[in-house]
Amino acid sequence: MSDYDDLAARIRALCDGETDEVALMATVACELHHSDDRFDWTGFYRVVGPDLLKIGPYQGGHGCLVIPFSRGVCGAAARTREVQIVPDVEVFPGHIACSSSTRSEIVLPVLGRDGRLIGVLDIDSDRPDAFDARDAVALGAILEEVFGGT
Repeated sequence: MSDYDDLAARIRALCDGETDEVALMATVACELHHSDDRFDWTGFYRVVGPDLLKIGPYQGGHGCLVIPFSRGVCGAAARTREVQIVPDVEVFPGHIACSSSTRSEIVLPVLGRDGRLIGVLDIDSDRPDAFDARDAVALGAILEEVFGGT
């Protein structure tokens, strides 16, 4: 399990002064992915048009290339701007199976400095029920610090 305080400090130091969202996403995805053995796939889907996400920087196997806001866990997080914690992807209505090994996931909306939705952070685990509210709070704080959303 991650030590989120140390992780946040590392990410803060690495991202200090950077404003390019893709560079920030790449750095955050890498640091998060290697911080916790629960994290099987860690990455961002970027908002690229009305109600449309496309794959951004990630770590792990291939992800889905395009996800409409109307589909899956990532789409739900983008559509509602609310964290989605899914203990068992098999029972999530409309789950998009990008990887057959995924058992649970957490997806957080990513807001930019102006409050606009710039994407979602998707973390998949090959373990069932891998994420909880503690993860949501800690990851949300990291995203807010890095991307400046409120």
